[in-house]
Amino acid sequence: MVENNSKMKYSHNDIEFCSPSEIIHFQNRKLQEALRYLEQNSPFYQRMFRENNIDISAIKTVEDLTAIPFTEKKDLQEFNSDFLCVPADKIVDYITTSGTLGDPVTFGCTDNDLERLAYNEMKSFSCAGLAPGNIVQLMVTLDKRFMAGMAYFLGIRKLGASIIRVGNGMPELQWDTILKLKPDTLMCVPSFILKLIEYAEAHNIDYKNSSVKRIIGIGEGLRNPDFSLNLLGNRIKEKWDVELFATYSSTEMGATFSECPFGCGGHVHPELIIVEIIGDDNKPVKDGETGEVVVTTLGVEGMPLLRFRTGDLSSKISEKCACGRNSFRLTPLMGRKNNMIKLKGTTLYPPAINDVLDNTPYVVNYVVIAQTGFAGTDEVIVKAGIASRQNFDVIKDLKDRFRSRIRVAPIVEVLDPDDVAKINNPANNRKPVKFIDRRSC
Repeated sequence: MVENNSKMKYSHNDIEFCSPSEIIHFQNRKLQEALRYLEQNSPFYQRMFRENNIDISAIKTVEDLTAIPFTEKKDLQEFNSDFLCVPADKIVDYITTSGTLGDPVTFGCTDNDLERLAYNEMKSFSCAGLAPGNIVQLMVTLDKRFMAGMAYFLGIRKLGASIIRVGNGMPELQWDTILKLKPDTLMCVPSFILKLIEYAEAHNIDYKNSSVKRIIGIGEGLRNPDFSLNLLGNRIKEKWDVELFATYSSTEMGATFSECPFGCGGHVHPELIIVEIIGDDNKPVKDGETGEVVVTTLGVEGMPLLRFRTGDLSSKISEKCACGRNSFRLTPLMGRKNNMIKLKGTTLYPPAINDVLDNTPYVVNYVVIAQTGFAGTDEVIVKAGIASRQNFDVIKDLKDRFRSRIRVAPIVEVLDPDDVAKINNPANNRKPVKFIDRRSC
């Protein structure tokens, strides 16, 4: 049985392959340990337990968590230092969130937390089929207080595979590295693969016969809720016959849900995180129903979280995976709860709009803006950077593409790609901005 005590030592028996009843018993025990740790060390949760008259000894199972209030992003922003459970001299690495939904949040990681991150990513890479001997080209940054790049590096190192740290962007350098060092795996934002392919085709690089056999995507979806490849995934696959793996993670939960080769959802690591899926009534939904992902971290020493609302929408699959794991899986994300758009009577999320734009050949870049229209309803404007002058009506063509995919068409504006790039990459932002919400509350 896997253990993750305060020293974060793990055995080689993987809890994910144990029976469902063993996994439930294991998580209930780890939850009780986490609650005791918070009561002893967290100023924020000490206050929460006191103000809400919560007796943690009465919380014995994951189902009992409904008696505890949620932790929200605004709590982390307003009371950030109160979440710290260790003296400042125990912090060895400071990281921040990307600030996608507001001001970035700082997290302090202890040495034990970095070891936990390494273990998490080792398991995730192993789930995707990596092993010692594989060579992974990292197309993500390790600087700018970014957790993911550091976590991937630590995890690949712990797994025993080889790492090539190239960083993001720079297609010329990426291809130079691929041709010289021959990695078999690329890890990057999936839409960047299309830029790599475009560069390869423009420079007569035989990418289809390169050393690359596997791509692990971060930050963007590759599949629909039914696990079929989405438009982006299909476009990559049609161009380049490589294995595609999608992942889901966040700084707050310090864990990754990674697909196995069967591609039927992201596997949870039960020793690292407890996941609830809640509906609009803030109560757990049935397995298979879509709701908001709520997480409780396990084994985090510096800044553990209890019932943190991620804002991400997904559903849980509990039946055994074909790979043999009994731990549940999460379906591809549907979107973010706060980003839901009601456009002309149709409910949709930004990823559905992105999917159309990512798969339109002449669109170089874009930004999607949601705002409140004159009548008080949602209005969506797409500012699209176009490669060059086209010999057809671009706005009409884009609207037709939207209607065929999502049944409704937003307002479309055609801009120079350089102007869109300025909106995509504001100063001090770590991630490109593709969605801006200007709607009134």
